[in-house]
Amino acid sequence: MFSARLPISICIAALLAASAAQAADYPQPQPVYVPRPVIQEYSGWYLRGDIGFSNQQLGSLFNQQYAAFDSVQNIDRGFDSAPLFGLGVGYNFNDWLRFDVTGEYRGKANFHGLDVGTYPAAACSSGPPPCFATDRYTASKSEWTFLFNGYVDIGTWYNLTPFVGAGVGFSRNTISNFGDFSTCINTTSCAANGGSDAFAGAASKWNFAWALHAGLAYKVSKNFTVELAYRYLDLGNATTDTAFSVAGTPFPPFEFRHLTSHDVKLGLRFNLDGFADYSRPAPYYQQPQVYTPPPPVYAPPAYQPPLSSRG
Repeated sequence: MFSARLPISICIAALLAASAAQAADYPQPQPVYVPRPVIQEYSGWYLRGDIGFSNQQLGSLFNQQYAAFDSVQNIDRGFDSAPLFGLGVGYNFNDWLRFDVTGEYRGKANFHGLDVGTYPAAACSSGPPPCFATDRYTASKSEWTFLFNGYVDIGTWYNLTPFVGAGVGFSRNTISNFGDFSTCINTTSCAANGGSDAFAGAASKWNFAWALHAGLAYKVSKNFTVELAYRYLDLGNATTDTAFSVAGTPFPPFEFRHLTSHDVKLGLRFNLDGFADYSRPAPYYQQPQVYTPPPPVYAPPAYQPPLSSRG
């Protein structure tokens, strides 16, 4: 009878190799990545209020009666400064782009003008030419202006944000208290028109308007922002009512052509979302999470009786 025993180490190695091969047949878990959260940009509704002063200019003053002159020379035409008051509602689209709609009352600005019209030689009443008339004008002008504006915030340093913008809309321009005080030299034209002075009642006209903005904003808190801004505003035209001389003779309305203004404004923006515990979120990034599979667990080898042989 013959018996032989394999070394125990060889048996254990064979069992371990079989277990490893069996474990390799199971599907292995793959790493799982958690995506980085999307950072929402700052946005929200706001109210605004503005006060300021206007510095207005007039392109030209025109009347159909100017056709009686060979030439008309404007010596003086301009407006005194006047206050302005505005309200609006806007929306911060993101950190650098915002829009608002504004309504504004622009107070009465006193107008003063002087021109000299030279008549043709045939109109001279006595003596050689020249014969002419001087006209001194007075009036008041006010507006209701409505604009849709867009702004680009360039960047923020120490709570200071420079910005630029543009706007389009409409303006209702009103001319009131118009007076034309004339002096005729060497001509009978004034007397033929029933007197040298004329007056006109108030009249209003709607016009297309547009604006350019530039300024500096200071963020006092998450709810309040103060801004100092410059604005160039094109108001279009305005007109008087029909004018009448002191003798009752009617004249065509006077036209105020190409009204513009250089405005300086102080504004306050009020963030409506701030009191809902909403403010610009701080950037937050979550590190990607990688799934690490646990180490393999091996089952103990089953008992195998020793090999034997009999002879």
